Amino acid sequence: MFPNSLPPIRLKQPRPLGKYPDATEGKGKGSAMISWFFVSGCKQGNWIFSWAKALFISALTVSTPAWSQDLTRLPPALQRIVDEAKNACAEVNNGEFALEWGSVQRIDLNGDLRSDWVLNDVGFACSSAASLYCGTGGCMSHFLIEDNVATLLNQGWEMTTIGPSRVLVAEVHGSQCDGIGPTQCFVASVWDAEEKIWRSANAEWE
Repeated sequence: MFPNSLPPIRLKQPRPLGKYPDATEGKGKGSAMISWFFVSGCKQGNWIFSWAKALFISALTVSTPAWSQDLTRLPPALQRIVDEAKNACAEVNNGEFALEWGSVQRIDLNGDLRSDWVLNDVGFACSSAASLYCGTGGCMSHFLIEDNVATLLNQGWEMTTIGPSRVLVAEVHGSQCDGIGPTQCFVASVWDAEEKIWRSANAEWE
């Protein structure tokens, strides 16, 4: 079914792209570390899949009924963002909006061992405007902890643990590091449970 000349591929989890960024705000990389699979060329030490297996797994993940069930439980604060995105799409030649797999993620953001919510605009799709929700600066990600929503424009993010703290590491526009669009720049943030805000700081290197 698949020619032998096709190279093997691997499936990995890319970084989540972080309300409608200006197209001049940076250089997007089109990748994210969230819970959808991304197909790329294989490297030594990674799981290798044949083309047939990769396509079979992709079909299973797209059609899983759990995905639609998760959408029905979307918190109101995030549902309002989805509704705004739908309206924005409809205003462009009556476009049809779709919330693609990977838009919603459940992950512990604040270290309380409970799954919080993240809504990633990278999974928003509009039939009449391909670049309506993301620009070269990346896409917005909306982080919901309890009733608090915080939004960050980013080109990819992931959670890590340092000591007792859960830390959100995001790739952002190079200008935030006194560079230009292509300049690699990362920000680390931690949730302040008392003040209900994300805290981060610019490092002072000598």
